[in-house]
Amino acid sequence: MSGTTARASVVLRPHPRISLLLHRRSAVVAVLLLFLLATVMLASACLGQTYISPAEVWHTLRTGSGPYELVVSELRVPRIVLGALVGAALGLSGALVQTVTRNPLASPDVIGVGHGAAAATVLALSTGVVASPGALPIVSVAGGLAAAALVYVLAWRQGMQPSRFVLTGVGIGVALSAVVQLYLTDSELEAAEQVKLWLTGSLNGRGWEQAGPLGVVLLLSLPALVWASRRTRPLGLDPETAAALGVRVDRVRLGLTVLGVVLAATATGAAGPIGFVALTAPQLARRLTRTPQLPLLNAALTGAVILVGADLAARTVLPPLEVPVGALTSLVGGPYLLWLLGRRTTTY
Repeated sequence: MSGTTARASVVLRPHPRISLLLHRRSAVVAVLLLFLLATVMLASACLGQTYISPAEVWHTLRTGSGPYELVVSELRVPRIVLGALVGAALGLSGALVQTVTRNPLASPDVIGVGHGAAAATVLALSTGVVASPGALPIVSVAGGLAAAALVYVLAWRQGMQPSRFVLTGVGIGVALSAVVQLYLTDSELEAAEQVKLWLTGSLNGRGWEQAGPLGVVLLLSLPALVWASRRTRPLGLDPETAAALGVRVDRVRLGLTVLGVVLAATATGAAGPIGFVALTAPQLARRLTRTPQLPLLNAALTGAVILVGADLAARTVLPPLEVPVGALTSLVGGPYLLWLLGRRTTTY
């Protein structure tokens, strides 16, 4: 460990057999992001067509009653919690996929998760397999996982090369996107409008029913995320160096990919495909922390802040109309992508 790295980090030993390396700047950034997330969530609970003071919001949450119980407890708070969970899952997924591909322009959509979820949804609707909108999240999760698995299998050639993985994902995504467009062209107006609304990504009308399963997935993923945080450091090196350090590169890549795909597919099933959060959150978090690898915790917090803030803007920018949050994140994320493409130096 170099002197600079030693000064930037501190070793924690909560148990004689357990030691943790804590990056000082990352810890400070995490605390600031938590404060910012709490502030944005409070603002989102207060602002809207009906303004509710922070004191009234707290009173309603504490007592479960009051004149604003419907607006706060049933409409805004479940939506805010879901937005934070979806943003965190997308931020984590983006960080994992970008670590595996060693490409700052990669995201779960690149490896077919979003396109697979969309294609599975429209196929289920068109064939009558799903008649209830409540079953769509399950179908979209299955479609995202199946598409990512197909990309991984097709990209495997005596090992997984990140460049082949990305290109295969782009090809599969184009094919699945054509399936969706064909359905929208030939379907009835009402069914097409339902699918188009889902494809934009929105938190409108969603709440605890979607937040509960996503929260469970994130909670169950915590041990895997702790493992992933340790394995992302050597993967920042070239594969030969990582292998020389004892890392089973292909197995680690597969594990990180599976974890990232599960998080992205579950988030997509909860809110629809929301673009650019998984792309931007890890890179913004890395620029804030100035760490050599993508920081998973800060990527999750950054994703949560982005999505909750974007949903707040989507609800309030054009009252009484509500812009789908997926459309707003894509509108803001497009210029960011152009800026990232225009940079001469790569982040890896």
